[in-house]
Amino acid sequence: MDKVKRSDIAGVDEFHVRGAAVSRELANSIDINGLNVLDVGCGLGGPSRMLAEEYNCQTTGIDLSNEYIRTAAKLSQLVKLQDKTSFFQGDATQLPFEDHAFDVVWTQHVQMNIPDKGKFYSEISRVLKTGGCFLFYEILKKGDGEIGYPMPWASDDSHSFLFMAEEMDGFVTGSGLTRIQFKDQTQAGIDYFEALVNKLKEFRPPKMGLNVLMGETTKPKLMNLLTHLKEGELELISGVYRK
Repeated sequence: MDKVKRSDIAGVDEFHVRGAAVSRELANSIDINGLNVLDVGCGLGGPSRMLAEEYNCQTTGIDLSNEYIRTAAKLSQLVKLQDKTSFFQGDATQLPFEDHAFDVVWTQHVQMNIPDKGKFYSEISRVLKTGGCFLFYEILKKGDGEIGYPMPWASDDSHSFLFMAEEMDGFVTGSGLTRIQFKDQTQAGIDYFEALVNKLKEFRPPKMGLNVLMGETTKPKLMNLLTHLKEGELELISGVYRK
């Protein structure tokens, strides 16, 4: 077990569309090297470890799930990144950190489960240093079509709080941040899913993949998301805001 590398667990610890590839793309959208980063909704901590190892960041992850946090800490220890990563259980709308504590706040596929968007983004702004950056990669609603479930983030609409890009921009700018970049990632996500579906037709699901987290519901959840992206009812957007 002493020789386990971060790349060995990457298939399961990046729980978002396009995985590590889009995390690196997001990291490269600013000069993030050596910065102090907060990953809100960190899950199993994959992006936090990637930023620590590849970009020399000191990273802090927070997630509502205590099980995710315990696992994230153990995985960091397994790949010897425990000195550059730390993980806390907590609520994204009540971050347990001081004002102006971080150079960067980072979220990927998080806000869909959070009803109070205003509080979510105001807390992100509060813990950011002046001049710091908020980096995001999110699934957003587009158009007026009905959303079918299950989805990767929710089995039904009682735990899903989707909103549109313009609404997000309003909340974020209203919290005191300035929009620097918005990038449509939808087609890249569709291409990723279609390649994944073709691979699953040829081979069985990998032993270390998203199926480990989502179990037997993996296929219907991913296919629902792909369908809604292709039909234009959902979109994938990444971007940068500065305080």
